[in-house]
This record gives sequence, C-alpha cells and structure tokens, in this order.
Amino acid sequence: MPAITLVGAQWGDEGKGKATDLVGDRVDYVVRFQGGNNAGHTVVIGDQTYALHLLPAGILTPGVTPVIANGVVIDPGVLFEELNGLHERGVNTDHLLISADAHLIMPYHRAMDKVTERFLGKRRIGTTGRGIGPTYADKTSRTGIRVQDTFDSKILRQKIELALHDKNQILTKVYNQRGLEVERVLDEYLGYAEMLRPHVADTSLVLNRALDAGETVYLEGSQGTLLDLDHGTYPFVTSSSPTAGGACSGAGIGPTRISKVVGIVKAYTTRVGSGPFPTELLDEQGEWLRQQGGEYGVTTGRNRRCGWFDAPIARHATRVNGITDFFLTKMDVLTGLERIPVCVGYEVDGEYHDELPMTQTGFHHATPVYEYLDGWEADISRARDFSELPKNAQAYVRSLEEMMGAPVSAVSVGPGRDQTLELGSLI
Repeated sequence: MPAITLVGAQWGDEGKGKATDLVGDRVDYVVRFQGGNNAGHTVVIGDQTYALHLLPAGILTPGVTPVIANGVVIDPGVLFEELNGLHERGVNTDHLLISADAHLIMPYHRAMDKVTERFLGKRRIGTTGRGIGPTYADKTSRTGIRVQDTFDSKILRQKIELALHDKNQILTKVYNQRGLEVERVLDEYLGYAEMLRPHVADTSLVLNRALDAGETVYLEGSQGTLLDLDHGTYPFVTSSSPTAGGACSGAGIGPTRISKVVGIVKAYTTRVGSGPFPTELLDEQGEWLRQQGGEYGVTTGRNRRCGWFDAPIARHATRVNGITDFFLTKMDVLTGLERIPVCVGYEVDGEYHDELPMTQTGFHHATPVYEYLDGWEADISRARDFSELPKNAQAYVRSLEEMMGAPVSAVSVGPGRDQTLELGSLI
C-alpha cells in the first residue's frame, strides 16, 4: 500500500490531530516526521480531551503503531512526561517506535533558544523557547546528539564535551548566563538510555517493510506550510520542513511511496508568533474568532492571531505540497456571520497579486483584497452529512475548494470524532 501524507496548509494549528485520529482505525502506522514539542495536537474522544505535544496522534488508536521518525527532534524529559500522562489515563504506549537517528534536544539548546530570543527583543522570531531551532542548527552543523548516542557513554561524553566547549563560552561571555556542567548533562541523558531502549528501532526500515507488506502508513506533519524553512514566511518559520517533501526525508521513505497528500486548512486563518499575516484582524472581529474558535496554543497557551481565510496561501500550499485533498476544519466557528470575507489576492504598492508576492518585503506590505460570501445562522455542529449543511455553508465550502485548487474531502463541524463530514476518501 502507498503512504498518505498529512500537512498543514496554513501556519499550523489547523486540526491535524483530529484528522489523524479520524482515520486512525484505517491505517497501520502513524508517523511524526518533523518538529519537536513546539507543536501540539488536540484530540477529543467522547468526553476526553488529549493534548499531544510530541507524540503522534495515532498513539490513541488501538492497533496502530505510532512512530517518532528520524526528522523529529526529541526532548526526552517531555517525551516521558507525555508517555506517563497517557499511561495514567489508561492509554497503552508500549508499542511506540522511536528512530535511533532522531536528534535530541539538550539543556544547552533550551538555554540558547531562550537567551537569543530575549536578546533579539522586538526583532524576535517568536519561538517557543523549547530548543527546537538550536537542535536543528547543531544537526546541520554536524555537532548534534542522536538517540543512539545515549547507548554509548564514551561517544555521548565526547559529544557533550565538544558542544559545551562552545556553548558555555557563548552563554557566559556573550549572554552573561551560567554555563552547564558536562557531568550533570551526561548523567541526565545516560539515565534516559534504558527508558528509550525498548522503543528504539530503525524506523525507516520498519516503515518500508510495512509498505512492502501492503500496510498503510500515515505521515503526520506538525506546524504548517507557511512555517516551512524553504517555502514559508522566512525568517518567521520553524527549523524543519513540514511539507510533503519533508515527509520523505523525515521518515526515510521515497517520494514514489506517497499516493495522497492531505492538506489541513481552517475555514479562517490563524498564526502564532511573529511574522507577516495579511488578513490578521486586530479588532473585535479578531477577538470574536479567537473566542469562538478557542484559539490558544496547545503547547504554549499563547493567543493565536486570527484573520479571515486567505486563498493565495492555500494555493501556495497546494502547489508546493502537491495536495490531492483538503480537510476543512472549524466551519462551525463561522456560524452566525451574515457575510464572510475571503481574501482572494493582495495589493502591493498599487499592483494586484493573486499569488504570494515573491519577496519578503512584498508580503510584509501586502493588503488583502476580499470577496464576500453569504453566511448562515443555523447550528451546523449536529450535521452528519454534507447535504445537511445550510446551502450557504455548502456554497462556502465549494467556493474555497475552487480557490484552493484541490477538492475538499472532509469538513469538520466540531471538535468531536463524530463531527466530521466525509465528502471523499482521505486514505
């Protein structure tokens, strides 16, 4: 069987956890392929709400093998806190697989993240301060520490000593912070080794063999396309590739394995952190969307910036990911609006653009051009079929579908498992 990739089509927080949970009983593996505990998925099952930060949402579905693949950066303390929390709630986590090649977030990564962001002041990027960026930076500079390194105390010591030789110089002499002790860091991470060992595997090999055997692999991204290191609103982006291309390198499978790319997109737009956001609402309408949608970060608790749907962003996501199907979430939030603005393009210095401006400067100065679609008053949260939606709600979905350039195969009308209308196949 081919693999299916799930990607965020905006700035993240689109509802990828719900989408993964929806198809959980139809897949064999759910794979987290990038990012770290700077992202979060909220999954509602009955009257239970689960906030996942590092674990793939498939861990909540019996019979599914959850995988943290090589493209993820792992904070072991956060990982085991999350696993213990699920265990206490009766969720079996024994079947989790973790790539031996995944890089570890170290204490000095968190320290560097916080002091550098603080130092930037008004120019800060808006990171979560969890050490994600510095970990990816060390990975790129070939000084990172991987899961497998915890199984060899000599290698681990050498790598920690090398890292702290430079990091402590920066922390103490540039930022006037206290340095870290090699022995303390070494002891902490050697302590994680035996806790990690039962879960560690060559996950690339496992996944490819599963595909060869006809099993279904679901590749679950975090963040969103506009936070991609190459294709996002650089430099206000994450440090990995949450696009479909990133799924291949992040999970260790080839692109010919993927047959479907599902893009998750909200019926409006949100963003966390700094950076341009053309449709952002800084008035009572933005606050209304925030309150109606519960737009607060799963991981950070920060207020999400809110704005109307942005069609050029969605088209950009369709193009760079090769999106075959869209999952439209949070339609119910828009209930009660008489007219709903949708951004169809931008004006930049008097010139109209129906795609994202090529330059960072152009996007920073983009003014949204809106079309207005008719809203609906009826409660749609009880709908269980697309035909049960009000005509204007159906028309809203079809209009966005045309603007995005790919069919909408599912529509969410509430947070629950049973509040998703399937128009096509997500598998």
